[in-house]
Amino acid sequence: MNNSSSHSKQGLGTLALGALGIVFGDIGTSPLYALRECFSHEDGIPLLPENILGVLSLILWALVIVICLKYMYVVMRADNRGEGGILSLMALAQKTVKKEGLFFHTIVILGVAGAALLYGDGIITPAISVLSAVEGVGVLAPGLNSLVVPLTCIVLTFLFSLQAAGTHRIGVVFGPTILIWFIIIGALGINSIFSEPGVLVAANPLYGLRFLMNNNFEGIIVLGSVVLVVTGGEALYADMGHFGRTPIRIAWFFVALPGLVLNYFGQGALLLSKPEAISNPFYLLAPDWAVAFLVVIATVATVIASQALISGVFSITRQAVQLGFCPRIQIIHTSSREIGQIYIPVVNWALFVGVIWLVLEFGSSSRLASAYGIAVTTTMVITTLLAWVVAVKLWKWPAWAAALLFLGVLSIDIAFFFPNILKVTHGGWVPLMVGGMVYLLMTTWKKGRRILAAALKARSIPMEDFLVRIQNNPPLRVPGTGIYMSSETWGAPVPLLHNLKHNKIIHERVIVLTILSEEVPSILKEERVSIQELGENFFRVVARYGFMETPKIRHIFEACRAEGINLHVEESTFVLGRETILASKIPGMAIWREKLFAVMTKNAQRPTAFFRIPPNQVIEMGIQVEI
Repeated sequence: MNNSSSHSKQGLGTLALGALGIVFGDIGTSPLYALRECFSHEDGIPLLPENILGVLSLILWALVIVICLKYMYVVMRADNRGEGGILSLMALAQKTVKKEGLFFHTIVILGVAGAALLYGDGIITPAISVLSAVEGVGVLAPGLNSLVVPLTCIVLTFLFSLQAAGTHRIGVVFGPTILIWFIIIGALGINSIFSEPGVLVAANPLYGLRFLMNNNFEGIIVLGSVVLVVTGGEALYADMGHFGRTPIRIAWFFVALPGLVLNYFGQGALLLSKPEAISNPFYLLAPDWAVAFLVVIATVATVIASQALISGVFSITRQAVQLGFCPRIQIIHTSSREIGQIYIPVVNWALFVGVIWLVLEFGSSSRLASAYGIAVTTTMVITTLLAWVVAVKLWKWPAWAAALLFLGVLSIDIAFFFPNILKVTHGGWVPLMVGGMVYLLMTTWKKGRRILAAALKARSIPMEDFLVRIQNNPPLRVPGTGIYMSSETWGAPVPLLHNLKHNKIIHERVIVLTILSEEVPSILKEERVSIQELGENFFRVVARYGFMETPKIRHIFEACRAEGINLHVEESTFVLGRETILASKIPGMAIWREKLFAVMTKNAQRPTAFFRIPPNQVIEMGIQVEI
């Protein structure tokens, strides 16, 4: 983990630059559409000076309260061994309550729901970001508006096609590019502010409060668009493990925040003098000769913003696999240096199909903006609730102080959440549908695996009883090592019992291997593997991994050799159980969910591929299990 106190000034600068490229792309490209959307509703707020100043005030204080106070000051303190993100926060909150209690399950539901909604965000962000950038060609030449959707699809196809190669080669340009982006948008804002310096009075929060009071319900509805300026706030927390708190804070307070505020106020200054510029105030800030360049740099910036979110979805998926909420799927490491550089083909192309569908279905960033806020605001509410649990239970904050701070932050989150609920019929159903589907799959897999484990445990016997049976009736022992993989650290694996029952033989040496995923990001190498000698040349090996790590058999064997057990993959036989799930009326899950679980089990990646086991070293034993 990056402990910023140990970095030199040069190291902090490098990390802060890297954070700009990876962390701030999403929030940094919001000026392309956020302010415009605040005045684009059908029965919208009129473009009067007091309304423009009021919206600018709301935008500024949304950035201050949500990003500076909530995420930078409070939420980023909740690091799970240095890692951030909704699932890390969930795991941290789980430590503070009694396991298997109602509060524990509530925390799990909130964490999984938040992670599921990020998949909805994952298909909307690339679509709206790239669309809003390419729409600049319509400002450059109105006759080219018909090319916006095709050009957007081409850019997105190129982006998703690049994922298989990994981002480590092009990632080095992300930071400098986004730095240039913030400098450019800040400079455009300053130039406009000089022409209308009176816009700066919007820094007074009273303008925002007055706007809400004067516009009643319509003012509340505008908050549903104001929240677009803080989209990407979750990325600040999710990517904390890559850079550390201090570099992210430096990048925010010294580069991103000034650039954003200057640009929003510059757009506001433009609208004060030219209300007709509301059609696209971002691009109309630039002189005519610079629009073409601005379209290019905006497109590049939105591709980087999309890349960061795609990588984030890959990371969440790997965490879900390790925490038992997702079946094993193919995970390709694209860098030998960075553990976070991964590529998941099935997720990549599922996102691609969803993103292209959104672009074709909605056709413009304005229409797509209606679908954007619901996933973001719901996740913000969940993050606040989980952070409150951590503050009270883990940090031992005084109840009154926690209540004062978190009720204030939660009220802001709910103020953003409410108007977005009203957008469900205008596109907000998209992230809810995606999130609901992902939540259903995650919870079905988790519950199904728990029911399956209980069914297999019922078929097993304690290892002590099994060893007594071996002593009393010694079977034929054949040369070599048999490795039986088991999800439980209790009892004899069912494939071992079946092998002895039907083949009447066992190997000269038997290893019962269990790989566990802990609710921490990583496990120290020296603490990863524990070995227990059971007798009769039987050993139980338990390997523990964090949810940010991918287990590898060769690493486990290296640890065993260090403990004196001479294991080599090519000299071992792996005996695995291949369960065929049969849906039944046994209490547990609804029949339709049992059938869904059976399909997921059938299509999960085989352990041989997931754990990098040579296929010619494996024997699979079929087992039918009713659940």
